[in-house]
Amino acid sequence: MTDVDDKREQINYISVDSAPKRFAGPVNQLQAPLMLALFTVLSVVLLWAFNTAPVSTVFPNRDVVFSHHEGRHAIAIRIYLITFFVSFASFSNGGWRARTLFGLDMVVMFLLGCAAFDLANALTHFVIGKSLSLHFSAIASGLFGFAIYSFKLLERGFMPARIRIEQISVSQMRAIIRLLVTLVTAAVVAIWVSNMELSTVRWLREWTLLGGIGPGVFLFLPVLFGQLYVLAIYDVITAKKAKFAPPISIIVPAHNESYIIEDTINAMDRAAMHYGGEVNILIMNNNSTDETEDIACATLEACTAAKGRVINVPKPGKSNALNAGLDACETEFLVRVDADTLVGEDNLSRAMPYFIDPHVGVVGGVPVPPGGALFDRARLLEVLVKHGFYSVAMGAVNGVVGIPGMFVVYRTHQPRYLGGFVEGMNGEDTDVSLRIGELGFHSVVDPKIRYISEVPSSYNHMREQRMRWFRSIYHISSRCRDLIYGRNLTLRGKIILPYMLVNSARRAMLVPLIIYGGLEWALRFNPNSPILWQSIVAVTTGAPAIMAVIASLLNGVPKGIIALPEYLLFRVLRAYFTLESMLSILVDIEGEDLEQVIKLDIVPDKPMRVA
Repeated sequence: MTDVDDKREQINYISVDSAPKRFAGPVNQLQAPLMLALFTVLSVVLLWAFNTAPVSTVFPNRDVVFSHHEGRHAIAIRIYLITFFVSFASFSNGGWRARTLFGLDMVVMFLLGCAAFDLANALTHFVIGKSLSLHFSAIASGLFGFAIYSFKLLERGFMPARIRIEQISVSQMRAIIRLLVTLVTAAVVAIWVSNMELSTVRWLREWTLLGGIGPGVFLFLPVLFGQLYVLAIYDVITAKKAKFAPPISIIVPAHNESYIIEDTINAMDRAAMHYGGEVNILIMNNNSTDETEDIACATLEACTAAKGRVINVPKPGKSNALNAGLDACETEFLVRVDADTLVGEDNLSRAMPYFIDPHVGVVGGVPVPPGGALFDRARLLEVLVKHGFYSVAMGAVNGVVGIPGMFVVYRTHQPRYLGGFVEGMNGEDTDVSLRIGELGFHSVVDPKIRYISEVPSSYNHMREQRMRWFRSIYHISSRCRDLIYGRNLTLRGKIILPYMLVNSARRAMLVPLIIYGGLEWALRFNPNSPILWQSIVAVTTGAPAIMAVIASLLNGVPKGIIALPEYLLFRVLRAYFTLESMLSILVDIEGEDLEQVIKLDIVPDKPMRVA
């Protein structure tokens, strides 16, 4: 797509999927700024109070720390978290009672956890005469605070009901061995480097690429995922590549897509020509009010390699269209393509041979932006990091949670067996990929399968998209809670989903953290723990910059590095959208006991495809 035929300003991006009415409410564009203003005021007041007698006498560490610790901290992390909890709850989406109880629940649980941690520290000091470092305590408190926030929001937010997750045990020995070896190797490298006196470390700190963390900690994740990426690429290279071109159906949910549907169909026709097998295109016209149906019919009529038809789906909602397409599919394999996706000529030819292996259940690739609009360059780096690096790497240990619905291939019987695509929540694509994985099938992300996927060209469209995307991890975790709270031990359920929840919390708190760090640096209430400005900047530039460069080079797109400044700024904007997305979640007066529901095996009396 070129700048000349870029028609993104014609997109009608608001739909019933923007904010599922049972789980999300509207968020005024002033809501997050007002919340941040309250956060700033409370932070200043508490920082001043804890650095002024008599409070500073009771809490000599100038934070809500209940026992003696060695050393010093970079920032008063516990004050930061408490202030965030109160501010977020005050502007969350619910009545005053629900918001008050939500805030109290987070603050009280956090303080109890910190008190227990500090009591253990005091006992350690009493027994062996040594205390934990305040720096370590701050890291532990931060992780605990992220977990408190995400899981309390999961408990108190209006969320999709639980479903029973069917899990089929398959041998994970290969994945376990790979994970253990890469973890040990990454740890050894991290410890080895941390014990070295490197002038490079000083340079990295001066240029804000390290902040206050040690080089060993900094290197652990890149070394770990770098190894996994190499293993995943080895798997891709050694996978069976015999030609495999069975008949396939492509379902395309389309709501008011007249501006691009012709290009979408023509791209699929070119891919069908390259593929050589039978390709059936099903355009699911989902309650469109423009010329989508007429243009689609005319374009399908003109196709030379593929054949297809338009099916009208009057009930609005992408999942309704997907399920109608699933019902209409008559082939063994099903390809889902978004209406604003232009598939690459070789996408079908590269994807289908993976299904020669009966253990493969889902195949996807890497979306790339068309270029030329406000966010496209930053989005290029984002997809290279997320889809072209991390998702590919997780495939080495069968740890892929979701493959985006922009372009994804399934065995048709599997989505049908699972009840179809879930309706009425965000993240239906991840939900079905996750559950296919739990049935024992492998999800493949091939970085060579690249397709053009639309990127919002305006601030409001990007805001709508990201609020929808970032809610999905909570919707999926609630619906598939058996993976997190159930007895079965799986990598996705016990490590990856909880990590994604905690990471979502970290991202939602990024903008407040930058503000808080700036306050500590500017006001300098605590002269014993002066924060360096490099530490503040490193929050947004350090590891993200290095990983973006690595992902660009590994994916053979060195030109992406040029967009690094835009990408780093976009990450901050993305964090702000995450905060707004979390504010949209409707909060209830009473929290749900997620574990108890599993113990009592409570599921609603409704079709599984309804959230």
